[in-house]
Amino acid sequence: MTLNLTAELAAARILAVIRGTSTSGAIAAGTALLEEGVRVVEVALTTPDAPRAVAALRAAAPAGTLVGAGTVLTAADVADVAAAGAQFVVTPAVVESIAEAADRGIPVAAGAFTPTEAYTAMSMGASAVKLFPASVGGPAYLKALRDPFPDIPFVAVGGVGLGDVPGYLAAGAIAVGVGGPLVGDAASGGDLVALRQRARTYLTAVKGARA
Repeated sequence: MTLNLTAELAAARILAVIRGTSTSGAIAAGTALLEEGVRVVEVALTTPDAPRAVAALRAAAPAGTLVGAGTVLTAADVADVAAAGAQFVVTPAVVESIAEAADRGIPVAAGAFTPTEAYTAMSMGASAVKLFPASVGGPAYLKALRDPFPDIPFVAVGGVGLGDVPGYLAAGAIAVGVGGPLVGDAASGGDLVALRQRARTYLTAVKGARA
């Protein structure tokens, strides 16, 4: 059965972005997030040996959770993360990996900022558009984008702090993607206890915004 990434993101409302300097740190951070109830996690390919981290998290992931790869730019990147078992890919821009992943049946959240980029990404086969960097325009910009494109599923990513979550969801984002404000230094071997607390706080914020 083909994964419906849009539905999964809309249900989870949060995508955790793991970007670190340590493979083991990324695995530990991803494991902690999944254990705390974060249902969708992305390991950025800028993390050392990211495919190994993806494979390790996939092997340990609880049922009903998703592990994907981010910063996927090229066809070769798609092949690498597909071999590691990535269930979805995320891009930072409108790049060749969108069509490559779509051709392989791997759902894509494609990075875009302008109306033209958002439309182009969807026409290349993206399942959703990652509005990036969302903090440049904030929720008001997201709302303006959604006016002409009400059927494009947007995920707000980039500088989304805890206090920003309700605004983006109210503006129509199906989910928010959160990296540094959530993961902190945990993916580089940092504090996992603090990460778990932040995860619980973000999950509470998402549930509150959903009501």
